[in-house]
Amino acid sequence: MIRSMTAFAAGARATEWGELSAELRAVNHRFLDLSLRLPDELRAAESALRERVAARVSRGKLDLVLRLRAAPADGAGLQVDEALVARLGDLASRLQPAFPQLQVAFTELLQFPGVLQSRGIDGEGVQREALALLDAVLDDFTQAREREGGKLAAAIAERAEAIARIAAEVRTLVPLIRAGQRQKLEARLADLAQPADPGRMEQELVLWLQKLDVDEELDRLDSHLAELRRILKGGKEPVGRRLDFLLQEFNREANTLGSKSVDARTSNAAVELKVLIDQIREQIQNIE
Repeated sequence: MIRSMTAFAAGARATEWGELSAELRAVNHRFLDLSLRLPDELRAAESALRERVAARVSRGKLDLVLRLRAAPADGAGLQVDEALVARLGDLASRLQPAFPQLQVAFTELLQFPGVLQSRGIDGEGVQREALALLDAVLDDFTQAREREGGKLAAAIAERAEAIARIAAEVRTLVPLIRAGQRQKLEARLADLAQPADPGRMEQELVLWLQKLDVDEELDRLDSHLAELRRILKGGKEPVGRRLDFLLQEFNREANTLGSKSVDARTSNAAVELKVLIDQIREQIQNIE
């Protein structure tokens, strides 16, 4: 299953300590790069959260944001960090001369991280809830990646078929090009003042035509196409790096085909192959 590295998923979960919400977004990256933003109540769960994500995602630059919004029925379950409020007050006093119009409302002060806290939060309990929520978000996240990956796979398969058509066309052209090159060489040799030895001429002709032989490159290209189709229909393992390596092999065959070309038709075919290969490369840069 092809999965894109770009995706977004979000979810929320009601707990006895308030509403727990999570957002997970990702863009393409060579490796797994996970950034977390957590409330104070979940700092201790950071390692477990990272492990949970790494078990489901292998590549991408990910941002995971978890929030806990306490919503008790009254203020009995709340407490204020008075030491933090005092420090904020001292800071406001020092900044007052520079900012005489500075005013902070009481409700804004309560929204400062760490000022307002809930009493009696069960650290292990809220961590369990966070991991359960993350599992649900990861399910949606994976499905989003797979939907986008399906579109990428379809685009790659379309270009792979175009490569196959070009390779088939070159196979039909090669015998005609060989015959034409043989005729040209024989005509040039016939114009020589001294007639060449027929045996030596035939030997040199065979060696020269062998240098132009691209059958091996076309065979390898067919083999690479078969492997590409197999990967696109494969299982759930990440395939981005494997596809990237395979594209290098595609490019090598296209370059060799171009370097051996003595005909405008095969030269154009090599250029078209490289264009298609570059288009596939752009697609696989976003595949996990």
